Amino acid sequence: MTETLPPLLAADEPPSYSIENAHGASPFFFTCDHAGRRIPSALGDLGLGERELQRHIAWDIGAAGVMSRLAARLDAFAIAQTYSRLVVDCNRPLESPTLITPHSERTDVPGNESLSAAQRQQRIDAVFRPYHARIEAELDARRSAGRPTILVTVHSFTPVYLDVARPWQVGILYHRDARLAHALLRLIRAEGEWVVGDNEPYSVSDTSDYAIPVYGTQRGLANVELEIRQDLIAEADGQAAWAERVAAWLPKAGSAAGLL
Repeated sequence: MTETLPPLLAADEPPSYSIENAHGASPFFFTCDHAGRRIPSALGDLGLGERELQRHIAWDIGAAGVMSRLAARLDAFAIAQTYSRLVVDCNRPLESPTLITPHSERTDVPGNESLSAAQRQQRIDAVFRPYHARIEAELDARRSAGRPTILVTVHSFTPVYLDVARPWQVGILYHRDARLAHALLRLIRAEGEWVVGDNEPYSVSDTSDYAIPVYGTQRGLANVELEIRQDLIAEADGQAAWAERVAAWLPKAGSAAGLL
């Protein structure tokens, strides 16, 4: 017998995404898969305390603020995911074991343990699919209109992971298309001010990531994943400073890569 569950999101809860600068004219197209840390009321707190839900395990601290400022500065479309990655990770393939993870870093997530197939599908249908459907619709419309698009996904990372300090202030991640990423790496290194990671502190793959493989590789869009260390952008002034910095880098790197 198939298990039937009520809708995950209550009528007074926000949708799974928010849009900024919907009619932006820039070729840059920003996404923030881990922007929010909200949990649907039906899921309670997933068995975690508020302190845990403020940590990086729940969201990319500061990333949404950087993206919002970038969208305004560059007149670009931007979409941010509303709910915590602990509800469902919108930058994971559906078959990934960490799509709805029962453990993050050293923290158990009781509310994600022993989910039924229906409970898993409920989260996908309420959060994952609407977010990605909106991205797909926007990209389809831009393609139909003949508009050039350069995908930039905005993330943040922890200064220390599993007791290992990370030396980078910013990481430039890429997969099969390295045109924009390599141009950014050359530009940032030439400034001589920042320790920049080349596919660090993470790397992109078909099995661990969604946005770059699906929207970049499969659609043939130039792309890059931007990672900024979260202690640098936890507050508004840091977000503004890094947005200004990245807003200067992206057009220069895009031109150097022959994309603009």
